[in-house]
Amino acid sequence: MSYENSHDLCSNLNNEQDSEFTRMTDKAVSRRGFLGGMGALSVGAFIGLTPMAQSVKAAMGTTVHSKLIGFKPIPASTADTVVVPEGYKVSNLISWGDPIFANAPEFDPSGNAPAADQALQFGDNTDGMSLFPLSDDRAVLAVNNEYTNNDLLFAHKGEKMTADDVKKAQNAHGVSVFEITKTADGWQVDRSGKLNRRITANTPMQLTGPAAGDALLKTDADPSGTQVLGTFNNCANGETPWGTYLTCEENFHGYFGTADDSYEVPAAQKRYGVKPADKRYQWSKFDARFDLAKNPNEPNRHGWVVEIDPMDPESKPLKRTALGRFKHENAALMIDNSGHVVVYLGDDERGEHLYKFVSKGKYNPNNQAANRNLLEEGTLYVAKFRADAGELKGKGEWIELTFGKNGLTPENGFNSQAEVLIHTRLAATQVGGTTMDRPEWVAVHPNKSSACCTLTNNKNRGKKDNQPVGGPNPRAGNKYGQIVRWTPSNGDHTAAEFDWDLFLIAGNPAVHAGGLQAGTSNITRENMFNSPDGLGFDQGGRLWIMTDGKYSNKDDFAGMGNNQMLCGDPETGEIHRFLVGPIASEVTGLTFSPDYKTMFVGIQHPGEKGKPSHFPGGGNSKPRSTVVMITREDGGVIGA
Repeated sequence: MSYENSHDLCSNLNNEQDSEFTRMTDKAVSRRGFLGGMGALSVGAFIGLTPMAQSVKAAMGTTVHSKLIGFKPIPASTADTVVVPEGYKVSNLISWGDPIFANAPEFDPSGNAPAADQALQFGDNTDGMSLFPLSDDRAVLAVNNEYTNNDLLFAHKGEKMTADDVKKAQNAHGVSVFEITKTADGWQVDRSGKLNRRITANTPMQLTGPAAGDALLKTDADPSGTQVLGTFNNCANGETPWGTYLTCEENFHGYFGTADDSYEVPAAQKRYGVKPADKRYQWSKFDARFDLAKNPNEPNRHGWVVEIDPMDPESKPLKRTALGRFKHENAALMIDNSGHVVVYLGDDERGEHLYKFVSKGKYNPNNQAANRNLLEEGTLYVAKFRADAGELKGKGEWIELTFGKNGLTPENGFNSQAEVLIHTRLAATQVGGTTMDRPEWVAVHPNKSSACCTLTNNKNRGKKDNQPVGGPNPRAGNKYGQIVRWTPSNGDHTAAEFDWDLFLIAGNPAVHAGGLQAGTSNITRENMFNSPDGLGFDQGGRLWIMTDGKYSNKDDFAGMGNNQMLCGDPETGEIHRFLVGPIASEVTGLTFSPDYKTMFVGIQHPGEKGKPSHFPGGGNSKPRSTVVMITREDGGVIGA
């Protein structure tokens, strides 16, 4: 989504967080810890920029010392194209409106094409994605289509909506699943692929887990509370070792509304931003399912993680309620050494929380059929971070979100585990989870030693009582964002305790002479950026960072250029710019071919809000969200 999250409608009402950063932590500073994230550095020492910090900053410059990173970093760019390092090349795989079926019509840039066409074409605003290999030269790609830009989708720019227009927009949302084949010219879409599928806002799905069947999920159309239509505002993603795709519902609240002036939105739904106004999408005017007065429980049926089988186009997607309901960014799934499935989850809103799910059952590599139930039952936790005042590292704990524990009782408004999961945000507040600066993508290191989460930005930090400055959120009115990293106790991701530090604090050293606004010392004039969003490790342990920030290239953001992708070395702390996107785009979504010689990257909303982009077609063409492919001219591994 946008730099400040265009759906800023919610308010975390917890005002009892002031003591969460007061416990003692280990203040020892090691050279590796400093370079790897400057996590042991105090705010006071950083503002003074110690001789050690100055020498490290001067030594790093633009030289690549990392054994992991082998490309020459590129400068910032404001060009309307995708820029990559010397020795790399870019090609387009698929753009919004391209056919994914043999009988589908080609893209019509007029904006007058009917809804039926969009149902057979690649959806809009590409986001998270995963690749599922079928063979060395064949794979299935599952790609989120987050939302629509009505000024581009319709010739009337959304000003004269009809029922078919709403259906067209609904068909542009969801997930596109399609086969790709590797040829001498690279990977290409196979429009005849038997596994090709469009999943939209009207695809039948099943609610599963502890909340399924609860009264809060029942509607007149579905009195069972277990069957639901569609998924939309699908942000990032995850995948499972049993071969399924996880798509995550984020800003679902913006699709609901009502013309009934007498309707009062319940307090629990207000916490998720639900309001009677429906100005952006206008679905409620033509589809009664989105009319709050007619279907007040429908919003509760969205905001989940959805599991999809990409190998069976007839299968019904499953909304996994055990993972909680909030504005999901991605679902970083790993198998802990104990055998339990652990899923890390961020809730992308100012002052919201970071979560962890631990499965009840254990993964069995010899029984993939049984593994398909592992997200059905388990325990959800919210993170609480601790640190001494001014410290950029500390300890933390995972607080259980289980009915009857930690104040999740009828006296506090929770009557069942279903209610805890449907109102996860309220539960997190009740137990004292730390409010964060928009926790977005989470990535787990391939050796399972640590995990990271992007904290994109937060204009409310230090301004709202429930969002004090400190710990992993060290700046008031956070414009630039940071990446928090944690290591579980004894290497056990199911453990209740963890240690944390900040891998980086983004900033602008060209504008700010020092202090936290300049960023940690691994941020320089040559690699600076704002609003880290997408995040992912490759097999070699390189950390790929994608941004969704301010691209004005002036004032506090002068010299940063367009949104970009950077590559980080978790060992040395080095950060090098790898890619820059076209005008007004977000760089989001990341996956690789099995040999890591092709990187698939999403370029979302180029030319948003009327900005002068014509990517990817050039000339005077309509800008279109696009999945691009990055390869090396020598055929080598990306980034190495």
